[in-house]
Amino acid sequence: MAGHSQFKNIMHRKGAQDAKRAKVFAKLAREIEVAARSSPDADQNPRLRTAITAARGQNMPNDRIKRAIEKASGGGDGDNYEEVRYEGYGPGGVAVIVETLTDNRNRTASEVRSAFSKHGGNLGETNSVSFMFDQVGEVIYPADTANAEEMFEAALEAGASDVLSGDSTHEVICAPEDFGQVADALDAKFGAPEASGLNWKPQTTVDLNVDTARTILKLIDVLEDSDDVQRVATNFEVSDDVMAELTD
Repeated sequence: MAGHSQFKNIMHRKGAQDAKRAKVFAKLAREIEVAARSSPDADQNPRLRTAITAARGQNMPNDRIKRAIEKASGGGDGDNYEEVRYEGYGPGGVAVIVETLTDNRNRTASEVRSAFSKHGGNLGETNSVSFMFDQVGEVIYPADTANAEEMFEAALEAGASDVLSGDSTHEVICAPEDFGQVADALDAKFGAPEASGLNWKPQTTVDLNVDTARTILKLIDVLEDSDDVQRVATNFEVSDDVMAELTD
């Protein structure tokens, strides 16, 4: 569905939000810190390897990555973060997954619930919408990195399961456990990607009109502005015409 990718739409919007880069780095550092607590050795710790790969996919400086690992290894003085996932529906029946790392579960739950209620949505029970998604690794390259055939062959050789090539990007998809090796192989061949990380990929999508799309994007903005929220996934997509109106 080239030209309609929901991930592409969100990445396009994020491209205009460089002012939030410090917040993005802080969240990536938190994820690295939590992952490194079981072992600071990325070769022996798949979760840490994945977190580091995702951070590099967002161009996070190596010294910031190193500090996050060292903080986790420095003893018991770090913050005690808990992983909590929230699920619900936004306006237009859009399914929403919110992944958080929090040191105050009550605070985070209140913030997430408030964001949903103020933007025409409602929280559901755990697993109320996640069954509509598959968790995957994604590596995104600009379309001019390679032609579609070359990217497809390189991705499959690296261990990816699929490639969606469109006018502006190549979206390489793989199983979560293969994300590190796929990202490393593609980086060696094509250089650093535009973005990479683990994502919840919807099995089916909901088409939205301009007004509903604006509301769901406001909901995503509010959720992502929370320090506790690590990532937000949805199952909406918009046509190129609607995207043009949103970006005018």
